[in-house]
Amino acid sequence: MPPVVEVTDLHKSYGDVHAVQGISFAVDPGECVAVLGPNGAGKTTTIEVLEGFRAPDAGTVRVLGFEPAHAGSDYRSRIGVVLQECGIDRYLTVEEVLRMNASYYPRPRSVAETITMVGLDEKRTSRVKTLSGGQQRRLDVALGIIGDPDLLFLDEPTTGFDPSARRQAWELVHTLRGLGKTVLLTTHYMDEAQSLADRVIVIAQGRIIAEGTPETIGGRAQAQTRVTFTWPPDRPLDGLPVPVTREGDTVVIATDTPTAALRDLTAWALGHGGELPGLSVTRPSLEDVYLDLIGERT
Repeated sequence: MPPVVEVTDLHKSYGDVHAVQGISFAVDPGECVAVLGPNGAGKTTTIEVLEGFRAPDAGTVRVLGFEPAHAGSDYRSRIGVVLQECGIDRYLTVEEVLRMNASYYPRPRSVAETITMVGLDEKRTSRVKTLSGGQQRRLDVALGIIGDPDLLFLDEPTTGFDPSARRQAWELVHTLRGLGKTVLLTTHYMDEAQSLADRVIVIAQGRIIAEGTPETIGGRAQAQTRVTFTWPPDRPLDGLPVPVTREGDTVVIATDTPTAALRDLTAWALGHGGELPGLSVTRPSLEDVYLDLIGERT
């Protein structure tokens, strides 16, 4: 099947500001792709071009077989957009807002089903102005999916959510993907990208600087494992079988072979008291890799 999104050498400027400088990528059917980047990196402009809100200066953009900047209602009926802020009539009820918006689509989702999916059953007859910030954000998500889109754009979808609501939103995205939907996500939450995305694209200064799965992007899969434990500075580490560095009370081992290092370390510990207080084994997180990547470009 052809890609749902296909971008080749996209350029977009605002006067002398080159917001997007030669970006190319594709999104396959059923994929969830997270676009990450600092403020001003060009990710919002890129997404707005894909949504059809802005025309590219150069390059080609195809979404669901359409050129978004020149597409009409046939295109708009097949995409769903969850913006950071939506202009909703605050005096309508949740159900009224969704029924009104459902009427714009040829084959909308059930309003009742959509309300349940976003966890607003108890607020069905409540006016929008009475909703909390997190509840309004759920309504934004409901508006994005009411048309039963093939492609869903999620712009910071869980901003303002408490941890429980964020998990529920993630479950909703997984449900939509189970129905064959394609998702393009922008987020500042690395755990969100880790949980939801098949691939991650990092944009900085208008260019793609890294692309890959959450597990492999930026060489994460090959990064060294960090083993640490607490050991008083006045106690010797005689005979420790692996190279270490010390950071105050913390002993640090950086290794490419963590299983072997732990075997040797625990064997040594059993001969020196038997316990390694504060033992921790970590690899660079997606956030660590992301900060390293954008730090090189800022």
